[in-house]
Amino acid sequence: MAPSTTPDAPFGRMLTAMVTPFLPDGGVDYDGAARLATHLVDERRHDGLVVNGTTGESPTTSDDEKQQLLRAVIEAVGDRAVVVAGAGTNHTEHTLKLARQAEAAGAHGLLVVTPYYNKPPQEGLIRHFTAVADATDLPAMLYDIPGRAGVPIQNDTLIQLAEHPRIIAVKDAKGDLFGASMVMAETDLVWYSGDDNLNLPWLSVGAAGFVSVIGHVVGVELHEMIDAYRAGETARALDIHRRLLPVVAAIMTRTQGAIAVKAALNLLGLPGGGPLRAPLVEATPEFAARLREDLTIGGVKVPEVAIPEVAR
Repeated sequence: MAPSTTPDAPFGRMLTAMVTPFLPDGGVDYDGAARLATHLVDERRHDGLVVNGTTGESPTTSDDEKQQLLRAVIEAVGDRAVVVAGAGTNHTEHTLKLARQAEAAGAHGLLVVTPYYNKPPQEGLIRHFTAVADATDLPAMLYDIPGRAGVPIQNDTLIQLAEHPRIIAVKDAKGDLFGASMVMAETDLVWYSGDDNLNLPWLSVGAAGFVSVIGHVVGVELHEMIDAYRAGETARALDIHRRLLPVVAAIMTRTQGAIAVKAALNLLGLPGGGPLRAPLVEATPEFAARLREDLTIGGVKVPEVAIPEVAR
C-alpha cells in the first residue's frame, strides 16, 4: 500500500476521481494525466487518486488505454499517493480482466462499481464482487451508485460482503446515511463520500474521507474540512462546507460531472481541461461563464485568461 494510509482510512482521506485528459486528435494525453496527477497530489493535498472511473470517462476508453493511463499516474505519484484503479463493468469476466490488469500495472487498490444497466439481483452482486475480490491481492472499494447502476447494494449484502478480507471500503453515492450507519456499526467497512453534496454529513456519521469530483479545484479546502472535523473543530468544518456550496452547485448539479470539471480545469489552465469523448460534449460558453462566477464566489482564484497548463 502507498503512503498516507491508516487502518481507519486505508485509501487515504482526500481522493479525487480524476478526469482523463484527451489530445485534440482524441487520443489519451498520458503526459497531461501525469502532470494533473502531480498537481493534485503535490499542490492540492490529495492522499490518493481514482483513475479510470466514470469521471475519467472509462466507458469510452479501451482496456489498453486504461492500463497505459494507470501506469502513467502511478509513475508520476504512486510513491506518495494511493492510486486506485477503476475496474468495474457490468460484465464480470471483463471486470476480472481489468482488475488483474490494474494489479499488474501497480495499482494500490480497486474501485468496483455496481454492475450497471443489467440490474442483477443481490445474489448476483454478491457473486460479482466476491469474484473480483478473489481475482487479485488488491484491497477493493465497492462503489454504490444506484442512480447510475439501477440497483443499490442493500445493507444485508454489504454486511455479507464485508466478511471478505479484501472488500474493505465503500464509496457511497446512494446517500442513505442511516443505512450506512447501521452497516458501519456492524462491520469494519470504511466509508467514503462519493457525493460532494454530502461530504460533511458523511463525516458526521463516521466516513473516513472523500472520493471527490470538486477536489480537482478545491482539494486543499476539502482536506482542511476533514482535518477540522477530525480535530473537533466542527464550526470550522461547517464554514468550509458553506463556503464551497457554490462550487458544489456549479460542478455537481448543472451538467454531467466530467463536462463541468473539464470546463473548470480549462478556466484554471490546468491539464485535463481539453476535449471529451462522445457521447459527452464540451461545456457551452454560457455554462463556462456561470461556472467562472460560481468558482469565484466559492473562493477559487480564476484567472481572467486561462493560464498555461502547469509544468508544461
